[in-house]
Amino acid sequence: MTQVLHAEVRKSGGAYSLRQSGKLPGVVYGPGAKEGSIPVACDPKEFEKVFRAAGESEVVRLAGVPGVEEVLVHEVQYDPVTDEPLHIDLYAIAADQEVEVEVPLVFEGEAPAEKLGGVLTKVRHSLAVAALPRLLPHKLVVDVSSLCTFDDKILAQDISLPEGTRLVTPPDEVLALVVEQTPEEEEAPAEIDMSTIEVEKKGKKQEESASGEEASE
Repeated sequence: MTQVLHAEVRKSGGAYSLRQSGKLPGVVYGPGAKEGSIPVACDPKEFEKVFRAAGESEVVRLAGVPGVEEVLVHEVQYDPVTDEPLHIDLYAIAADQEVEVEVPLVFEGEAPAEKLGGVLTKVRHSLAVAALPRLLPHKLVVDVSSLCTFDDKILAQDISLPEGTRLVTPPDEVLALVVEQTPEEEEAPAEIDMSTIEVEKKGKKQEESASGEEASE
């Protein structure tokens, strides 16, 4: 089901004042934006709901902005303290033009090498692909059951892509592997030099003896 985001063309006024009024500022640009770059505003809660469902690789229908029908969420800027969205970039797509996106990876199955004492390491969590907007996958599945030894690796080229989708990530890039876990060597306690202690004790006794002789004189 295609997600729908309601927005309006943003009129004059700064982004700060717009956020103070409860709106999320953004911009729409791309081949599908016939008027060029368009400043927009939308409800932040509605955007977060749509973004959770669509991510950056699923086409979103944009309602309320003349001349723009479908977009991809290209970038979201967040407040470093509150983690709330501050600004969004929406890429207006053209149905007949290929686009490149990062598609999230979903790891499934169990790696047999983990039973040998290894730890599954996920090197990448998304894969760059290109396709026409209507053919873009929402996610890509990575089956880790092929990782039987510590020498096995899953590469980008091993992932099955839907028809009409091509890989942009280098094909030999590692996505996952099982790393052998070696027990940490316990640090041996430092050996105590008994001869040093004896010397120190003797020296102390000699000093005490000498002090006693001086006191008796």
